[in-house]
Amino acid sequence: MHTHQRTLAKKVSCTGVGVHSGKTVNLKIGPAPVNHGIKFVRTDLLDSPEISAHFNMVVDTSLATVIGYEGFIVSTVEHLMAAFSGMSVDNALVEIDAYEMPIMDGSAGPFADLIQTAGIETQAMPRCYFKVQEPIEIKEDGKFVGIYPSDCYRVTGTIEFDHPLINRQSCSVTVHETSFVEEISRARTFGFLNEYELLKRYGLGRGSSLDNVVVIAEDHVMNPEGLRFPDEFVRHKILDCIGDFSLIGMPIIGHVVVEKSGHAFNHAFLKKFFVEKESWETCTLAD
Repeated sequence: MHTHQRTLAKKVSCTGVGVHSGKTVNLKIGPAPVNHGIKFVRTDLLDSPEISAHFNMVVDTSLATVIGYEGFIVSTVEHLMAAFSGMSVDNALVEIDAYEMPIMDGSAGPFADLIQTAGIETQAMPRCYFKVQEPIEIKEDGKFVGIYPSDCYRVTGTIEFDHPLINRQSCSVTVHETSFVEEISRARTFGFLNEYELLKRYGLGRGSSLDNVVVIAEDHVMNPEGLRFPDEFVRHKILDCIGDFSLIGMPIIGHVVVEKSGHAFNHAFLKKFFVEKESWETCTLAD
């Protein structure tokens, strides 16, 4: 864990397509001052409006995590946010010229590569954490999210699908720069062939392909290269969880446990987290 806030050392950029819109998106991420947090700027709109990446800005969680403010949105922020969180970047300015983030290869790996290319700079301000002191839990219809006291940030995820290539998978990772890059960042988003075809039929998933989605048929993975990890599916759900939980606004010292959860249920948990203020405290590592 880091004692001081961190930002990028220089601005970097990339180009990709939005997984649902199919539109080409130019993305730039660059340094920001202390206590700035992560903010997104829509450079394609008049006056280039800006929005903070915070859970109370979330306006939709049906297909991705979408933040919005005063009539404009930034969609599918979870993979880049996971990279910022997993690599302990507290302050950054993100510029995009479309409403949807580029999907890249369906993982956070390309964003982690961008951050490594930019370099990370330590800033002259202590890093403040949410330190969990008492358990907080929610459960509903087989879904579960809990957070527990710990001396580090750890995420344990479990998924279960009635499909022979997935069945029940669990994975647990202590989140820091090395573990995130090596164990989580390259896990890609996935979907079933019938869902993939349905999205296409309704004009969604226009930018999706076997280059950015792991597509699961009845008895095999359709991507020619196969899986990156034997349990890539649950690793991607942990990636999504890290991205969603980063919207809490500060890094966490606690053990997050999720089972059969998704963007919507993760977001519901963040609301509960802030209601149960007696279960956590804010602190610096010096404290």
